[in-house]
Amino acid sequence: MSAEPILETQALRKAFGGHQVLDGVSLRFEARRLSALIGPNGAGKTTCFNLLTGFLRPDGGRILFRGEDITGHSPDRRARIGISRSFQILNLFDDYTVLENVRVAVPAMRRRGWDAWTPAGEVTAAADRAAAIVRLVGLAGREHVAARFMSYGQRRLLEIGVALAGEPELLLLDEPTSGLGSRPMETLRALVQQLAERLTIVVIEHDMDFVLSLSHHVAVLHRGTVIAEGPPAAIRDHAEVREAYLGTLRHTRVG
Repeated sequence: MSAEPILETQALRKAFGGHQVLDGVSLRFEARRLSALIGPNGAGKTTCFNLLTGFLRPDGGRILFRGEDITGHSPDRRARIGISRSFQILNLFDDYTVLENVRVAVPAMRRRGWDAWTPAGEVTAAADRAAAIVRLVGLAGREHVAARFMSYGQRRLLEIGVALAGEPELLLLDEPTSGLGSRPMETLRALVQQLAERLTIVVIEHDMDFVLSLSHHVAVLHRGTVIAEGPPAAIRDHAEVREAYLGTLRHTRVG
């Protein structure tokens, strides 16, 4: 019997202007595992991700986190209960240093904001946590560099650090490999592998090689439906998945 999922979708549907982008998507993501949602361009991955993170509302279906219906929760409310995300388009304070970007996302700082009444102990604790996260994501020595002066790969790592500062149980990564060269890709691969030992991670990705080498479980979207699910080895050799990535799969409903 499979473990109870930490995150579950039930028959999610979403349409834009009469175009059905997601059509009955049901997924289960188990705790302390790295799961991936992949598919060719136009498969519905980004829409699904935005539903999971509360940036869109579904037309039908439900989203459950630890058994609680969070379908109507805002992104901020989801963050407060332990769900953090990265963005495909980087979302950083360019004029803040690396350390400052991470520190403002620490819950104690986010709750109080920057004001004169924040206890010194909380500021120190937040700074210590931020420094530890900066080291974790491989940016030690860059703490006091403004984000705008970081390379693209370093900014990707910093954004994951900002997501981690929220102390999530569930980390959602949106196209983390997008635009990365080979060296930052390997740094990211090692980081994700390390994080998967302590967190539940769901990766939305277009790079099959990246996710198939790291994931415990993979779900494949094509034209708004789930066409395959399972361990990486099963997905790698799945005929429909291969055809979908080649663009020749006929649109069939999966029961």
